[in-house]
Amino acid sequence: MMPNDAHARPSGDAPEPLYDVNIPTPTHAERARTLVAQVRTGTLCTVAIEPSGYPYGSFVTVAFDEGDPVFLVSTMAEHTRNLQRDQRASLMVAEGGATDPLANGRVTLLGDCERVDGGGGNARKAFLATHPNASYYADFGDFAFWKLRVASIRYIGGYGRMSWVDAADWNAANPDPLAAAADGIIAHMNKDHGDSMVLYCEAFSKASEITSATMTGVDRYGVEMSADTADGPRPIRLAFPKPASTASEVRASLVAMLKMARLKLAGEN
Repeated sequence: MMPNDAHARPSGDAPEPLYDVNIPTPTHAERARTLVAQVRTGTLCTVAIEPSGYPYGSFVTVAFDEGDPVFLVSTMAEHTRNLQRDQRASLMVAEGGATDPLANGRVTLLGDCERVDGGGGNARKAFLATHPNASYYADFGDFAFWKLRVASIRYIGGYGRMSWVDAADWNAANPDPLAAAADGIIAHMNKDHGDSMVLYCEAFSKASEITSATMTGVDRYGVEMSADTADGPRPIRLAFPKPASTASEVRASLVAMLKMARLKLAGEN
């Protein structure tokens, strides 16, 4: 199924985007992998034994072995008893931070959840690397590692951005290398370089009469901004000259883009 990015594509009465929607942009698989890489807890849903057949949701700690979620759970837990009878399960992980909870991203992963024998192997390594305090009870006799073999993925990136992600795309995707630095980059740009972002929008998009602009996102391929125009706030996405993997590379790209923006605007005046 094709991804739905309603915020970026015209539909019905939606205004025409002010930027080229075909510029490099993270795929939904990349966005989903980036989201789950930053989350340490989720809701594990299993098929209940009692009352029989109902979805049973549990709060769990989670880590990822490649693209598969792994858990360290006790045989005393209801979800473990459920999985021992029926391996079908799903895990939902969600980000926080937005004032409107529905504007936050979330990912639901579906598949069979199996116990990992032989001490846990790679599942053990991945889980304890993410939750080192769990080493205290990891070898208790009533605990074991389990892995959800992801077969289907539903990604929702807030309003207007959603799709079913193909399992092959999920497994091939990597988390964005800028995820840990993104908040700092955004805060710095919005605090100290608001005038530069106005120039980016004026030079590289169709936006006009911009009174201000704020950065709302950054990833390896580019930046997302909200520009205040005569018609109200409008989303703008601009691509870096080349993909960036570090904050210093982002800075170099933004400096280069600012020089290009000034030259372009000077030539138009």
